[in-house]
Amino acid sequence: MRPLLITILVFAGILLLPYAVPTSPDRELNATQLRQEAAGHNLHPIPRTREGLLHLVDTADNPLTPEKIALGKRLFFDPILSRDRTVSCASCHILQEGGDDNRPAAVGYKGRVNPHHLNSPTVLNAALERYEFWDGRVHTVEEQAGGPIQAHFEMNLTPREAVERLRSDRSYREAFGQVFGENNITFANIRRAIGAYERTLLTRGPFDAFLEGNDTALSPAQKRGMTLFLERGCAGCHAGTSVGGQFVKRFPLRRYWDDYLGFSLFPKFYWKRSEFPFDNVGDFHGRDGHDFFRVPVLRNIARTAPYFHNGAVKDLHEAVRIMSKYQLGREFTPAEINDTVTFLKSLSGKPVDYGYERE
Repeated sequence: MRPLLITILVFAGILLLPYAVPTSPDRELNATQLRQEAAGHNLHPIPRTREGLLHLVDTADNPLTPEKIALGKRLFFDPILSRDRTVSCASCHILQEGGDDNRPAAVGYKGRVNPHHLNSPTVLNAALERYEFWDGRVHTVEEQAGGPIQAHFEMNLTPREAVERLRSDRSYREAFGQVFGENNITFANIRRAIGAYERTLLTRGPFDAFLEGNDTALSPAQKRGMTLFLERGCAGCHAGTSVGGQFVKRFPLRRYWDDYLGFSLFPKFYWKRSEFPFDNVGDFHGRDGHDFFRVPVLRNIARTAPYFHNGAVKDLHEAVRIMSKYQLGREFTPAEINDTVTFLKSLSGKPVDYGYERE
C-alpha cells in the first residue's frame, strides 16, 4: 500500500510542479522607482528631435539624408515593386493601423496567403530591433526590406526584375542618381532607401512622456500595470527602447500536465494538436524549427491584433494571460491582466514628425 501511496504523491507533485514556481511578493513602485526600473531594462523614450533620431538609428552602412528618406518613402508606397503592380510595402504595413495589416496572415500577390500563415509584424519602430522576421533571421530593416519583394507569395519580383523596372522609369533614375550617383539603381540600394525611410518611423505615446518625467502621463491603473510588467519579468524579454525585438526566445517556455490530462468521470490522456496554447495554423516552428521566435515589439501592441506568429489570438487580454502562464510561470489574475493591458495601451502612439516631409 505504501508504494502505491508514494506513487500517487509523486504523480500529484509532478502535476502541481508548474504552479509551485517560487515568487517574491510584488512591490508597490512609485513614479521614480518605475523610471529607475525601466532604465535598468533599457526602456527609454523615443526621441522628439531629429538629432535624437539620428543618434538612435543612423548607421554608417546607410547614412540618413532627406533625399534618401524621400526616395525610400516613395518606394514604400509604390506598387511598382510587385509583379502585377498591385502590392506595395504599405499594403501589409498600414501606418495608420499600427504598422501592420490586422490580418491573421499576410496576403500578397494575387491574393496569396503566407504559406506558414504568418502575420505581418509592425514596421513602426522596427528599426530599433536587433532581429527581424518571426524567426529573427536578419538584423536590420534594410535586410528585411528585400525579403517581401522577392517572396513569391508577397511581391514576387526577382532582384534583377526590380532593378530593371526602376531603371525604365525616368523619375526613379533621376532620384537614385541624386541619392546614390549615376547608374546606381541596384537591389542593395533599393533596400537601403526603403530602410532609410523605415528608420524614421518611430512613435511616441504616454509611456514616453512618463519616462521623461510627467507623472500624470500614466493613470494609476497604467502604473500598476507597468509595475507588473517590470516586477513579474515581462521586461526581461520585452526590453529596449522598442520594448521588444532584442531577443529570440523559446515559446512556450513552460508546459503543463493539465494541457494533456483531461478530467471527466475518469482521467484520460490526450495529445494536443499544437504545442502552443492555441492551434498552430500554418505549422511554423520558428528558428530552425525549434520554437524560437523573435520577441515582438510591444509599442502599438493594442493596435496590432491578432497576436502571436500566426494571428491565432484576437484579444490582447488573452495574449497577456497566455504569456503570463507559459512564459512567466505565474498566470495573472483578471485584475492583473486588465492593469497590464491598460499599461500596454500607453505604448501606442503616432509616428514622430522629424521634419523630413518639409524638405
